[in-house]
Amino acid sequence: MRLQSFLEELVKKHRDLTVEGNVAEYIPQLTEQEPRALGVTVRTCEGKVYSAGDCPVSFTLQSISKVITLILALMDHGPDFVFDKVGMEPTGDPFNSLFKLETTKPGKPLNPMINAGALVVSSMIKGESAEERMERILQLVRDMAENPEIEVDEAVYHSELATGDRNRALAYLLKEFGSIRDVDATLELYLRHCAISVTCDDLARIGLCLARYGRSENGEEVVPHSLARLVKTFMVTCGMYNASGEFAIQAGIPAKSGVSGGILASVPRRMGIGVFGPSLDEKGNSIAGVRLLKELCREWELSIF
Repeated sequence: MRLQSFLEELVKKHRDLTVEGNVAEYIPQLTEQEPRALGVTVRTCEGKVYSAGDCPVSFTLQSISKVITLILALMDHGPDFVFDKVGMEPTGDPFNSLFKLETTKPGKPLNPMINAGALVVSSMIKGESAEERMERILQLVRDMAENPEIEVDEAVYHSELATGDRNRALAYLLKEFGSIRDVDATLELYLRHCAISVTCDDLARIGLCLARYGRSENGEEVVPHSLARLVKTFMVTCGMYNASGEFAIQAGIPAKSGVSGGILASVPRRMGIGVFGPSLDEKGNSIAGVRLLKELCREWELSIF
């Protein structure tokens, strides 16, 4: 009960921070989100569940889906193939920047957690058709979250498809470098997996699966142990956009954010955490969600360092 009341206090304390941020306006459908919403769910390896705030609210994965597609690409091809085409280094640039794509090593994105890297990773997913590839991504999300009802939010997908000019520009640039072949198919797949709809509890279950090194709560191995370890490393170094270093120092846990306001966090061998707060800071992270997580990590001594 003490942990439950502490989460409720955190939500109440940090909700007022939402007025200092803004919902993502470049995706029109996301402007319909309630900017003062804030929720958190924690699932521990001992089977305890704690929730506070606006946890039942559904939202889309957005960049959090990059964790899922990276896992699937690694399962399909192995690390050598994947990291020959996508790097492993953090970036100090915004997640949708074109700059490093031309100036560092042309055509090789710095890491899989930025948009350019995620587009290349998405193009690696195996399948006979676009529908089959998307179904494999969706199934992995469902398996990790243990929720067979998870689906794509079609309204958000079409909103992003209509306004995603920067992602389209990135895709054409990647095609010029030979990093992807089919711009339209890759872009469609990428935007569809970004539009997968979840709740805080779904994120907490996914985080718990990673915390248990690929095993879901029912004990099934959904993700190979080595890949669960690898993606958590990317979450630490690259998961919070160009605020990843600061978050690693102040919170010290693997986490991945999305511009819908979601944050997926995983504390190895301890817990999975799902946060939702659609009001964003200038880096694209949930302004209240980040502050809530930092305090949670400090008070519960969750840092892995």
